Amino acid sequence: MPGTANVRDQSLRAILDSAVDGVVVIDHRGLIEAFNTSAERLFGYASAEVLGRNVGILMGAADQAQHDAHIARYLESGVSHIIGRGRQVLGRRKDGTSFPIFLSVGVIPDGATPRFLGFVRDLTPEREAQAQQQRLRDRLILASRLAMVGEIATGIAHEVNQPLAAITNYAWASQRLLEAGDPDLDEIRTALREIGAQATRAADTIRRLRRLARGAEMRRESTNVNSLVRELTGLARSDAARQDVRYELELAEELPLLIIDGSQIQQALLNLLWNALHAVSASTIHPKRVRISTRLSTERQVEIEVSDNGPGIPANLAARLFEPFFTTKADGTGLGLAMSRTIAEAHGGTLTYRPNTPAGACFVMRLPID
Repeated sequence: MPGTANVRDQSLRAILDSAVDGVVVIDHRGLIEAFNTSAERLFGYASAEVLGRNVGILMGAADQAQHDAHIARYLESGVSHIIGRGRQVLGRRKDGTSFPIFLSVGVIPDGATPRFLGFVRDLTPEREAQAQQQRLRDRLILASRLAMVGEIATGIAHEVNQPLAAITNYAWASQRLLEAGDPDLDEIRTALREIGAQATRAADTIRRLRRLARGAEMRRESTNVNSLVRELTGLARSDAARQDVRYELELAEELPLLIIDGSQIQQALLNLLWNALHAVSASTIHPKRVRISTRLSTERQVEIEVSDNGPGIPANLAARLFEPFFTTKADGTGLGLAMSRTIAEAHGGTLTYRPNTPAGACFVMRLPID
């Protein structure tokens, strides 16, 4: 009966309009038969403007061609490729602007010519939130990096001053040898070689510092983790020597290369290393030890462990270690551990803490191989 059909259509319209996501119903030819209120809001069209038109007006050209091909394949074979599944595509508003959407398509059996029900979810807020998180991560990394570079300036100055002093001494010695009546050319050659070697040593130290201080943009490349760890040891060696701290390296052989941003991972590890040095320097235990070890886990992850035998972390504070701006140091920024975990997670890994045995703290970074 016509009255019954009208009531049914009104009920269907009410159900569609109550949906939070956009809902679009099309026939087997791709012509729009229903367009709910949320779809009107998303695409900027009134329902009357799109009914009877091809659904392609709501998509970019590339996605429209793929969508038509999927529907045609389903009508021909009855095998679904996108039906019942979701995929990300670009929607196109009435004003021509594009925006990311998640499209789920279902089929409404209707004799020989089925109709298709599309659910449309706007991904713009989600993408904006991801972009905001990325901006916050970059600012956190940069702030922590600058704080760390300032913190290690004394140690770096010591590392650079040593070769500079040696260069000066060898240069003056060469000058005195040349001013002699019968200069010893072999000694002069030796002095010049030493000048070159010491200049290379200073340049290497500055290169490592610049690598830490460079921009926050992630640049992944095939990287040897053990090489990163050895460079860290070189950067912090002088500061550890002044505090009578013993380094212990326990690096697993033949670790697989990782596709990572070496400078970011190195910065995160250097922060852990610096925390360990500060912890043991305040301890009365002897000998003072900081250990860095690498290994391949059974879960196909490379584990990098930084541990010390200092006073450790009080149990009531352990749960807050990775909170931004939480610190146990009087002059700390509270950004280091939060930044280090953020870097690990940006690489698909983790950073965790556990008490060391028999005393001290232990931080473990795990990075996936694949």
